[in-house]
Amino acid sequence: MKQYLELLRDIKENWIWKDDRTGTWVRGIFGMQAKYDLADWFPLVTTKKTFLRIIIVELIWLIRWETNIKYLVDRNCHIWDEWPFQNWLDNSWDVNSKDYPMYSDKWMDLKKEFINRILEWNKDDEFVVKWWELGPVYGHQWRNFNSEGVDQIKNAIEQIQNNPTNRRIIVSAWNPAQIEEMLLPPCHAFFQFNVDTTNKKLNVQLYQRSADMFLWVPFNIASYSTLLMLIAKISWLKPGIFTHTLWDAHIYNNHVDQVELQLSRDPMKLSELKILKNIKTLEDIEKLEWEDFELVWYESHGSIKAPVAV
Repeated sequence: MKQYLELLRDIKENWIWKDDRTGTWVRGIFGMQAKYDLADWFPLVTTKKTFLRIIIVELIWLIRWETNIKYLVDRNCHIWDEWPFQNWLDNSWDVNSKDYPMYSDKWMDLKKEFINRILEWNKDDEFVVKWWELGPVYGHQWRNFNSEGVDQIKNAIEQIQNNPTNRRIIVSAWNPAQIEEMLLPPCHAFFQFNVDTTNKKLNVQLYQRSADMFLWVPFNIASYSTLLMLIAKISWLKPGIFTHTLWDAHIYNNHVDQVELQLSRDPMKLSELKILKNIKTLEDIEKLEWEDFELVWYESHGSIKAPVAV
């Protein structure tokens, strides 16, 4: 994962200091890119423990066009908890958010209570539907763009399989018409597929408008690499190159020490990801669970914790 580490090092040495939406302040560079060849290995970061299980659970959630985090919480995936929880604190009549400063012990305890509550309730419960809904985020736009029935993923697969030289195989999560309805506008904004018809390989390029380099970019790399593998498999192609284009690439001010620690570590041997099920269609992908994958040879340094900027 030298490409990812070089991006971190570049920001660390050549950053521009600026305020941001969260009030945390960031050190960043505008316009960066890295390429990951999936021919022989899977690009899962090894300089800190990266939990592929929750990455794949989230990816399948996106492909299923789920927008309520009940699906994730039921599978012990908590990477989206903060946004609906904070939305409930800020907008419900049940509690005064001023009594629960973000990331305080009281805030954390109440969030745990909230998570336990959602585990006990049905997905159709009124409270779950209202307060654990993220709005028309990623998966909704992928599979039902602008709530108008446009299934971009299905269309992309059809083009990959039947019109592979098409230069318009694009999936967009960025929809200005519905941005205000989303708890978090898409950071990985849109992606484009390319079929190498000579070598029978599928490539993808992700255009990421906002890139939290320490916390989320390792997840994005693994997620889109897995997506590439899945679409390639049902299209009778080999996985090719994942190109990651980052527009606003930044390190949060409260992640600087963590980045220093990560850069002090030597990368380990890269792993291999196997898809155990014989998938042939988009519907087969929608039914996948984490147990349908096998991560081989993964070794890493220990995890490094850092707060999420909401």
